[in-house]
Amino acid sequence: MSANLSIARSELILGGQKSGKSARAEMLAQSWLQASPDHRAIFIATAQAWDDEMQARIARHQADRALRLPTMRTIEEPLAVAAAIRAHSQPDCLIVLDCLTLWLTNWLMPLDHDALDLNAIEHAITELVDVVKSAQGPIVIVSNEIGLGVIPMGREVRAYVDHLGKLNQALAATVERVSLMVAGMRLSLKDKER
Repeated sequence: MSANLSIARSELILGGQKSGKSARAEMLAQSWLQASPDHRAIFIATAQAWDDEMQARIARHQADRALRLPTMRTIEEPLAVAAAIRAHSQPDCLIVLDCLTLWLTNWLMPLDHDALDLNAIEHAITELVDVVKSAQGPIVIVSNEIGLGVIPMGREVRAYVDHLGKLNQALAATVERVSLMVAGMRLSLKDKER
């Protein structure tokens, strides 16, 4: 992993699956931790293990992350990410939120579909944007960019793509830096000078 990366107050990292989004977030966390012995880092994980494959994937990611960043603490929070950020954001603590795509899935695809509450989802999105604006320490947010392909056939999938696109836009307007990862390479979409 690379050290001495520039850390923005807030960064949104977008990209497709396996594009290098999480690797960039971890490199930023590593750089932050190496910059001072007083620095801490927290990883807020939104994934839920609904099947054996996802359970194995989560366990593998946890083990790999523990080897690469042994001092980074992991908090598993599938829904209340704004509250988790608010509780842990400090000037000496970098927070990685990985990922918005799964967080939104957790809101939009409950096991009991009758429990879907669009007002609660909009409130959660607004609360997340507000807490990112007011975060005391640096925050790195990972999200998929899924709107580059064909229009999905199903109504629910189209609604999901629309919601994620709006969420990504709202956060991109809020954060200091937006990066797009393609094949492990970073493209700068927005970089406010510090």
